Amino acid sequence: MNFLSLIGRDQALFDADLQTHAQQLSSIVSSSRFLVIGGAGTIGQAVTREIFKRNPRALHVVDISENNMVELVRDIRSTMGYTDGDFRTFAIDCGGLEFEALMAAEGPYDYVFNLSALKHVRSEKDPFTLMRLLEVNIFNTIKTLRLAQAAGAKKYFCVSTDKAANPVNMMGASKRIMEMFLMRESLGQPISTARFANVAFSDGSLLHGFNQRFAKRQPFSAPNDVRRYFVTPQESGELCLMSGLLGDNRDIFFPKLSEKLHLISFADIAVRYLRALGYEPYECTTEDEARERTEELITKKQWPCYFFKSDTTGEKDFEEFFTAQEDLDMQRLQGIGVIRNPAAFNSAQLDAFSQGVVALRAKGRWSKDEIVALFFGLLPEFAHKETGKYLDQRM
Repeated sequence: MNFLSLIGRDQALFDADLQTHAQQLSSIVSSSRFLVIGGAGTIGQAVTREIFKRNPRALHVVDISENNMVELVRDIRSTMGYTDGDFRTFAIDCGGLEFEALMAAEGPYDYVFNLSALKHVRSEKDPFTLMRLLEVNIFNTIKTLRLAQAAGAKKYFCVSTDKAANPVNMMGASKRIMEMFLMRESLGQPISTARFANVAFSDGSLLHGFNQRFAKRQPFSAPNDVRRYFVTPQESGELCLMSGLLGDNRDIFFPKLSEKLHLISFADIAVRYLRALGYEPYECTTEDEARERTEELITKKQWPCYFFKSDTTGEKDFEEFFTAQEDLDMQRLQGIGVIRNPAAFNSAQLDAFSQGVVALRAKGRWSKDEIVALFFGLLPEFAHKETGKYLDQRM
């Protein structure tokens, strides 16, 4: 199925920049050793593929998902085959002792790409998952960056999100705070990052859920009032690769808005998806109707859909890649904008945040309100939207 057509596009975003810098990218990759953290997720797999096809000296991939890692290897072997370099995967947690041992035994790496993240807005529904979000998105980033620095890495890349620009949910705020910590770490280790839109059909996303619902002959459910920018999985890998290899210290890359990148609703994509598979969407008025009429409708080549107005916590009214206060370079690349950052940070506030999280964990119990209060200490303008409703309460 054509990802571009499903998200309403007929042109890839970064072809011109990839062609312009093709020789430079290939030269860097073929002479370097890479470590990809979180390499079995959708973005991590895309980055791994972009590196692999340019024949790196070494490409080691770390992820806690053993099954996804197996599929990554099978997919690469079935499409691109083999390279001359050392390609290996390791089913370990980047926050654990095993990762430290790997860095000591298999390093040093020239480039470390960290694609691990808790990426779902729904992760803030309870204080326990929310605490893990902090550990993965912020503190594991700091840990792995410092290990890379100690081993002499040339560059550390960590993926951010468009939701870090004027965040309204805890996931976006955690990535904004991660960026703030990275500014301090950049004094000792060159870093770069990328903010980009929703990755179409990425693992666990609503669009990926369409695949599952179709395979299981279940109704489609999607908001009809939420419009988002989408990039394809391959474009996510291309953007990360270019930021990691071409970006200056503290640069944040993002897709330029143009006729190639426009907003589209989840409901519109559902309609395109079903029609591409030969079914006509049938809009039901309730979840119950959609469930009860599933078999009846599907036998008539219609698919039950429940489209609704969004009212869940953390949904942003609009998407943006940068704020009015950030310094932009819109000339360096054709399809990519760059946010240039000074090494500006408040060490006392960063330390207070870290110490606050350590204190909560030491207690062995904490509330969501206590974590939110720590976020406001670093992000006083944090526009958190709490509705009391979460995505897990939806079909």
